[in-house]
Amino acid sequence: MANEENKVKNTEKKFTKKSFDNKKSLLEDKVISISRVTKVTKGGRHFRFSATVVVGNRKGLVGIGSGKANEVPEAIKKALMAANKNVVKVALIDNRTIPHDATAKVGRAVVLVKPAKKGTGVIAGGAARAVLELAGVKDIVSKSLGSNTQVNVAKATLEALKSQRTPAKIAALRGKKVEEL
Repeated sequence: MANEENKVKNTEKKFTKKSFDNKKSLLEDKVISISRVTKVTKGGRHFRFSATVVVGNRKGLVGIGSGKANEVPEAIKKALMAANKNVVKVALIDNRTIPHDATAKVGRAVVLVKPAKKGTGVIAGGAARAVLELAGVKDIVSKSLGSNTQVNVAKATLEALKSQRTPAKIAALRGKKVEEL
């Protein structure tokens, strides 16, 4: 058991390098969670590893992916490929904060994100912090209200960021100019 935990820690250090996606833009990655999954069969227990990774360029692009494999490095590699496929653009104001408050729910995890004044920094914990930092948000307040499962908190944070709408987007939806709002 302790030997497997050391394997997990050693592979986490190896996979904090930068990776490339289809668009050839430089994306950083961060491992959110690695867990051991057990399947009980007639022949005994079958162990596999599940990994969740977040990627981003710190300029508005961010994505989350998860993968499973028999070994930790393979699971991380699969999660990286999935995260690179799921990259989305996040609306930022002045390249530092979000336009408005938002809450998102995934499973039983509920995440609240609020814009903050310049110089506040990223006030968030765990998986939400990783998603927000790799998205490029510099000033934000975040609170996890429901369950604190790392994977669901990360996905809920990404959903809250995807729900952001800029004044330009709202004006386009209403068929008006930004000044008319």
